[in-house]
Amino acid sequence: MGPLAGFTIIELAGIGPGPFCGMMLSDMGADVIRVDRIAPGAPRQRDVLNRNRRSLAVDLKQAEGVETVLRLCAKADAIIEGFRPGVTERLGLGPEACMARNPKLVYGRMTGWGQDGPMAQAAGHDINYIALSGALHAIGPKGGKPVPPLNLVGDFGGGGMLLAFGVVCGLLEAQKSGKGQVIDAAMIDGAASLMAMFFTFAASGGWKEERASNLLDGGAHFYDTYETSDGNYVCIGSIEPQFYAELLQKTGVDAKRFAPQMDAAQWPALKAELERVFKTKTREEWRTIMEGSDVCFAPVLSLSEAPKHPHNVFRKTFLEVDGVVQPAPSPRFSRTQAEVRHGARRPGEDTSAVLASFGFSAEEITGLRNRGAVGAE
Repeated sequence: MGPLAGFTIIELAGIGPGPFCGMMLSDMGADVIRVDRIAPGAPRQRDVLNRNRRSLAVDLKQAEGVETVLRLCAKADAIIEGFRPGVTERLGLGPEACMARNPKLVYGRMTGWGQDGPMAQAAGHDINYIALSGALHAIGPKGGKPVPPLNLVGDFGGGGMLLAFGVVCGLLEAQKSGKGQVIDAAMIDGAASLMAMFFTFAASGGWKEERASNLLDGGAHFYDTYETSDGNYVCIGSIEPQFYAELLQKTGVDAKRFAPQMDAAQWPALKAELERVFKTKTREEWRTIMEGSDVCFAPVLSLSEAPKHPHNVFRKTFLEVDGVVQPAPSPRFSRTQAEVRHGARRPGEDTSAVLASFGFSAEEITGLRNRGAVGAE
């Protein structure tokens, strides 16, 4: 159904951003086959990131297991992996080995630091990559320490999503050239790309390096979160003059006092006044006053609250699969709509079916299972 229907992608199973990339590609209709470790008796997973894929369990320490994956690559359009540089080469599944079987193969690699450079072999996590890109320094309270924005900027935005974009670009190019290529998707590069607008601000003299002192980092009184009388929070983003005017009208503050909107020296005092005003009503009362207006307002919702908001319900932004509430596929297409076909499979649940679909005979499959090169299912 999805726009990537007809493409076959091999995913060497990993954690976090690798599965997120696989989820994005499979949500869009690609047949993504996850190559898992053999894990006898592993329970059915409830991992949203592993939805929509068939699972093949392989022992990559065995030559027959490696050969099995190479045979899959011969008929696939792409392969993705998220190991440290050099790991797949040592396994016998590096770009050279895989592309020797299929010169049109797109080989997607995702790491934190990239395939080369002084830190390429160092361990790291999202927080480290966004720190070195300049993103982490910019996030946090005034006078306080940097605050990790979950692991959204490095792992998922700068990693998994970047690799998914790279794979699709590679697939498009391969259709024209008939040749594959290797994609080096580094989370530090992706996080840096996400900071492009802020480097623009810095270049134009519009960025202070002190946290919460700028337009979009919580420094401005008209772009921030505010606590309500019931201990919940709302947020406003009234940047444009007409939206700011509506904020002043709906909060009932002194419009003359709040007139110098862009005078950063006034922001702390104006923010203190808005803090006082927002604490006079509950979150629901502010929703009644502001939601759907041009104030640029939204209640700050928890993970359990977000799927119940009327707008998200109408848009079907969240769905439930196997008892797990989760985000629906995005973006949306008018003709080739993405979908969640099934939840996460047990590791190796589709081993025999996958191998058969790639032309392995019943005798070959039985032999591989008996020798422990692939899982028993």
